[in-house]
Amino acid sequence: MKAGSAGQDKPYGFAEWFRPGEHERTLSALDAMERAGARFLRTHLSWAEYHQPEGPAWYDWLIPKIAERFELLPCVHYTPPSLSRTGTSAGAPFRLLDYADFIDHVLTRYGAHFTAVELWNEPNNLLDWDWREDTDWALFCEMVGAAAHWAQERGYKTVLGGLSPFDANWLHLMGERGLLAKMDVVGLHGFPGTWDSENSTWNGWDDLIGQTRSVLDRYAPAAEIWITEAGYATWRHDGATQAESFLQALGAPAERLYWYGWQDIQRDVAVQEGLRFDDRHYHMGVVDAAGRPKLLGRLLSQGGVPAVRETMALAAPHLRQGAAPIVVTGGAGFIGCNIAESFLAEGRDVVVIDNLSRPGVERNLAWLRDRHGPLVHWQPHDMRDEQRLIDVVQDAAAVFHLAAQVAVTTSLEQPMADFEVNARGTLNVLEAVRRSGRKTPVIFASTNKVYGNLADLAMKEEADRYAPADNDIAAHGVSEARRLDFCTPYGCSKGVADQYVLDYAKSYGLPTAVLRMSCIYGPRQFGTEDQGWVAHFLIRALRDEGLTIYGDGKQVRDILHVADAVAAYRALLANIDTVQGRAFNLGGGPDNAVSLRTVLAVISDLVGGDLAIRYSDTRQGDQTYFVADTRQLTETVGWRAKIGWQEGLRDLHAWLSSPEGPLEDDRLASLRAAPVLLAQDRRRLSA
Repeated sequence: MKAGSAGQDKPYGFAEWFRPGEHERTLSALDAMERAGARFLRTHLSWAEYHQPEGPAWYDWLIPKIAERFELLPCVHYTPPSLSRTGTSAGAPFRLLDYADFIDHVLTRYGAHFTAVELWNEPNNLLDWDWREDTDWALFCEMVGAAAHWAQERGYKTVLGGLSPFDANWLHLMGERGLLAKMDVVGLHGFPGTWDSENSTWNGWDDLIGQTRSVLDRYAPAAEIWITEAGYATWRHDGATQAESFLQALGAPAERLYWYGWQDIQRDVAVQEGLRFDDRHYHMGVVDAAGRPKLLGRLLSQGGVPAVRETMALAAPHLRQGAAPIVVTGGAGFIGCNIAESFLAEGRDVVVIDNLSRPGVERNLAWLRDRHGPLVHWQPHDMRDEQRLIDVVQDAAAVFHLAAQVAVTTSLEQPMADFEVNARGTLNVLEAVRRSGRKTPVIFASTNKVYGNLADLAMKEEADRYAPADNDIAAHGVSEARRLDFCTPYGCSKGVADQYVLDYAKSYGLPTAVLRMSCIYGPRQFGTEDQGWVAHFLIRALRDEGLTIYGDGKQVRDILHVADAVAAYRALLANIDTVQGRAFNLGGGPDNAVSLRTVLAVISDLVGGDLAIRYSDTRQGDQTYFVADTRQLTETVGWRAKIGWQEGLRDLHAWLSSPEGPLEDDRLASLRAAPVLLAQDRRRLSA
């Protein structure tokens, strides 16, 4: 099979190393890689590990497990130190034929599970082959040549381990020594943007494969070229670049691709150079060390290579000459895409900065591009990438900063990441604007969580809700005069960001303002249990799924339709000279203050049935009551909420039920599954 073109995707696989004893991780990774559409799997069969007492049992379990699901390519390398001339796994064995004997043993014991075997890995890498003791690679050629001869005699395809870095002269030497003539496949490794510099040492896959083919045409014209390792480390949080790098490798003119790798390495695991010696090693996966998918992993799992290709096709076109765009960080998110849409509808250029880390938001980006084409400029950057932000905001007319880690529960699990995105990310935006030398307005999306959990407010319990004992708060809500009381890592990180935004107006004269938001809901919201609870409740109800209420359901929130929220953001920009350096509450106010129980009752009427509700303990940092006093916003810029909550809920219900909503995904998924079910039925009947 020859390589696919841009419009034709060839099958692909992963290169993933499994360490002895990782039974649970292995099974989980195999399940996930299969769901992602992988057909091949390359893993190492370490001669050194096999030589340990527990080695045979581990590989007796591992090799069949992999082969049940994938076309397996074992990479057999690492000399047992006791047999090594250097006393390390990178040294040549004292008796070179020991390697061929081990290959023979592997083929006898496991050969039923694969048809090709890879002979060593990265022989020009000192950590894999100590060429200081074999300066002309004569020992390597003799050792691998004997193993290749015997593998071919037994009917197996031989694969020469890829170089890192690539070296055409080394390949010529292997050809002159006769080793290439014994190879059915030559492996290639390439890591553009990670270990291969795109500015100097990397000229693209076509060049690399062309050089390899030129050598093979002379010494082994029938040999195939496989990319046995290609990858991109997301240590700079640039998941979209990883996805683009994957597509480039997949489109390369090689017969096969193994992407390295599936999962990030745990922080407490040492790599060849040592523990944490080079951070790039620890971020090569398409899912992180805890198994949470990055952009590439999520897209592959959702829709395979076509989903990756479709999303990356949304990449930004060039801005028009002299354009002063509106920049929206988090612009593919719920509120961000609605703000972007409001400006795009006026014919403005909008730069959407979004790393698409939140599931579903790529659909919002596609929606914007479908409606407004080249006016939408997607920049897939992370808020932690300061230099990229400097480049993007240089000519901005205004910046709406909504990109954030948005879930309290996630902040409790990953407080460092929460701080880096919310606090450091906001500081990066502010610094990018300051360094531009222009007085670009920055409007920041803060949260009512900066006021803490309001535990000091005396509450009255009523039939279906809690109400403040303080009559003024009951009449108007919580005002900006309320003291700040950061609670939970999320509240702390957003609170720090809130204060930095206000201070940059004081310290540097930047035109900044803050909106401390209550619960916003409406179209384009893919709500989850952790964030976007109104949409989450409706989605679960429409799917006839049960939902969990944390607490007794009498908690009160003032909910605000997204159209009103967009109007508030735009009002601040239009009045930036007046509002500079100030923070305002943004919510539905007392007129749209509802308890969870009240919302659930209306949702039950909308879907025409009772809801299966489970109650659980109140979550940490949750507020029993929050209603925003928005009088200051009204008095300053004339804004007020126009959409009542019941009307807004009907609007959200209509969107969720429409072809644009997430429920359409359920219908399409059931249609895609139908042929599979029919095939399963046929197999059952034939049996």
